[in-house]
Amino acid sequence: MCFDYDSRPPVAPIAGAAISHERLTLTSADGATFAAFAALPDGTPEDVGIVVLPDVRGLYRFYEELALRFAERGFPSIAIDYFGRTDAPPTPRAEDFDYRTYVPQTTPEGIRDDLDAAVAELRRRGVRAVFVVGFCFGGRHAWLAAADHHDGLAGVIGFYGMPGTRNGQTGPIDRVGEMDVPLLGLMGAADDHIGPEIVEGFESALTGAGVVHELVSYPGAPHSFFDRRHEEFADASEDAWRRTLAFIAEHRAVDA
Repeated sequence: MCFDYDSRPPVAPIAGAAISHERLTLTSADGATFAAFAALPDGTPEDVGIVVLPDVRGLYRFYEELALRFAERGFPSIAIDYFGRTDAPPTPRAEDFDYRTYVPQTTPEGIRDDLDAAVAELRRRGVRAVFVVGFCFGGRHAWLAAADHHDGLAGVIGFYGMPGTRNGQTGPIDRVGEMDVPLLGLMGAADDHIGPEIVEGFESALTGAGVVHELVSYPGAPHSFFDRRHEEFADASEDAWRRTLAFIAEHRAVDA
């Protein structure tokens, strides 16, 4: 698990920002339904939107708040859940939710299709260019999205995702030749699960495939450093947020 149940994004709300939010049930191409949380700027929003891919626990308050922070900056945002194809309890879920029971029931194909439905929902709402921002399990799937050719996708941002093969499932490093949008990776250099040799291998593979990318590793930062409670990593979190917004600003122009 990345964040504790009561963790919060290390991004300050914008006082007076006019936004609204709603809980959604979206439907994938195969007919599966899943929970999502939409945060929407009032008035005239940006024509750029964000899909937020949570960590392994699925949709909970941390990622709903993150969607709100994006919406305060003008970006319509949707955070999605992963467990619509399982018998997991509905969202919002309690702190004792046993996500480990349900994660093995997810598939890359199911997450791809659910992400595609979220992208389509943003496009339906007038968004022209979509960025995917994911964390841990979601960071891995954000990078995989770069190879899945979603309509209107402009770029992908992954925080401390695993790039390699995991549990027998193909990883982003294996699909760099299919990637057709820019990629940003934000990593903790002291991550016990994703060592520097793994990050270096991903960097080499991306470079060899000609993928526009940037991988940033923060010295001393562990897995899940992007957390308001981790004051000792506030500088890394602030820089990661700045780079996220700068990446969106740089790559928002797509043919759509």
